[in-house]
Amino acid sequence: MKKIKLDIVGLSYSQTQSGAYALVLGEVSGRRRLPIIIGSFEAQAIAIEIEKMTPSRPLTHDLFKSIGEAYHISVQEIIIYNLVDGIFYSKLICSDGKKIVEIDARTSDAIAIAVRFDCPIYTYEFILSTAGIVIEGNDFVYLENINETPEEKTTAAATGGFATLSTDELKTKLQEALAEESYEKAAKIRDELNRRKAS
Repeated sequence: MKKIKLDIVGLSYSQTQSGAYALVLGEVSGRRRLPIIIGSFEAQAIAIEIEKMTPSRPLTHDLFKSIGEAYHISVQEIIIYNLVDGIFYSKLICSDGKKIVEIDARTSDAIAIAVRFDCPIYTYEFILSTAGIVIEGNDFVYLENINETPEEKTTAAATGGFATLSTDELKTKLQEALAEESYEKAAKIRDELNRRKAS
C-alpha cells in the first residue's frame, strides 16, 4: 500500500471539543488536510518542540527520545495506518541499526515523538479519502493561539495581554515561565515576541 507523506500545517484550539486542540496534517504533494483532535498536553508537547522552547525538566516525549538515544534506537517514521469509528491508529517504526520494530502508539503521542526525532509522518490513501478535507488556501495560521480558549482570546484582546511589557521584560518573563514549567504562559509570551519581530 502506497504511503502518503504528511506535514504539520496547523495546531489550534478546537472549536468543537472543549479542552482539546485540532492538529492539522497536510498532504505534502496535494491540497488535502487531515484534522485530528488531540489533548492539550500532547498539543503543548508538539508546540514546545516545534518552537524549540526548552522546558526546565524533560517532558514525557523528551524522556522517550533520551532513552531511545541512550540505547541507540531511532524512530525512522510514523505511520497513521488505520481509522476506526473516528479514532486514528498509528505506529512508530523504530530501528537499532540491526532490526526494525513497529510500536503501536496514540496518534498524538506519535506526532509528538516524530517532531523530536525529526522523522517523516505518513498515512494511506484510504484514510485521507475518508477523513481528509480539501483546503483552498491556508485556513490555518501555523500554531496560532495554541494555548488560548475563546474566552482567553477575548480577555487577551481586551487587556492587551503582554503587549504593554517591553521586549526585555518579555524575555525575562519567558525565562521565568519556562523555569516554573508554565508552558501555556511561555507560549503566549513567545507569541507576543514573534508578533513584534514580524512587525
